[in-house]
Amino acid sequence: MNTSYYSSPLGQLEIKSFNNCITSIKFIDQPQPSKAFKSSDKLLLKCFKELDEYFEGTRKDFSFPINQEGTDFQKIVWTSLTTIPYGKTISYAQLSQKLGDIKKIRAVGTSNGKNNLAIVIPCHRVIGSNNQLVGYAGGLWRKQWLLNHEAKFAHGIEQLKLL
Repeated sequence: MNTSYYSSPLGQLEIKSFNNCITSIKFIDQPQPSKAFKSSDKLLLKCFKELDEYFEGTRKDFSFPINQEGTDFQKIVWTSLTTIPYGKTISYAQLSQKLGDIKKIRAVGTSNGKNNLAIVIPCHRVIGSNNQLVGYAGGLWRKQWLLNHEAKFAHGIEQLKLL
């Protein structure tokens, strides 16, 4: 397992990789010294480059290999999250309906919260009913920033109106 750190406009991201896949991207509040990595680490170079492009507003999807451990249901939820268009949001209820059972709303919310690949698996695009900004492991202020960032580049909107 390799761990590296990326400086984003929202603070430092801890990035872990294993077996040629990115396995975790998490916001951390206690900055760590950046670890230098060799230019031959193509996976981290690609991850850092694509994150740079995302934050510049020129990238909407990521192409580096990812893998995170989870139950079959969690993996279904995480895959579904990747279908939410850049610059758009969906409610937990809508996501549950999309997966075929509104009664699984709590399980969907729990799975969303266990996502270890911030930004890449866009769990920040899931909001509460009535446009409420709820739940984000990186903090609600980061979720709001990510949604505003995407709205700006996708739709020219400077700030989303969320409660």
